[in-house]
Amino acid sequence: MELAYYSDYAVRLVNSEDPARGKDTLTSVEAIRELFGGSQEAARRATDSDVTRFRSVRGRLRAVFEAADSGDESLAVNLLNALLLEFPVSPQISGHDHRDDNGRPLWHMHLADHPSNVTAGYAAIAAMGLAFHLTEYGVDRLGLCEAAPCRNAYLDTSTNRSRRYCSDRCATRANVAAYRARKRLEADRSEKTGLAADSTQRASASGERRPASGGR
Repeated sequence: MELAYYSDYAVRLVNSEDPARGKDTLTSVEAIRELFGGSQEAARRATDSDVTRFRSVRGRLRAVFEAADSGDESLAVNLLNALLLEFPVSPQISGHDHRDDNGRPLWHMHLADHPSNVTAGYAAIAAMGLAFHLTEYGVDRLGLCEAAPCRNAYLDTSTNRSRRYCSDRCATRANVAAYRARKRLEADRSEKTGLAADSTQRASASGERRPASGGR
């Protein structure tokens, strides 16, 4: 399994809440199981008690993204290190179910966890994946969507570090809003220019009608 895959665990968990809109999809065991994607073996061990624990980890992971997004690299790293210490993993080389054309194993790194509960296992994988992404690409590659009011987390993997939105939908919405704002500004400027020109014309016309003074 690619290590980059694990960082998606952090993004999925953080984005299960939309604070600006007061929305939270992390309300049941079923919601927790959906976060695991294809790793259903671990997901089956989730219980009602994990809902509260998952929310706690979610808040701490969001704090990492918020610190990175604000440019506070040291805080982002410190917050992530605290999670890594609390939720450790055991990296292992694995080749299960992955073979090349000659039948040889395709060796890759696998983050094996030995958690006391489902939350600990998910938190360990999410934190380690995020740590790999941060050290590989830089703290500034952890971002929060700029399309207000959305503040979903995202991982920037663009070649020129240009990503600003969590999805194409938010990017389109932000571009449309910016276009409309420009049009409103242009209309306001045009109106002001028209009013100024009209005022000048009236003043000029008034001056032309004024009788010239002269002695008899």
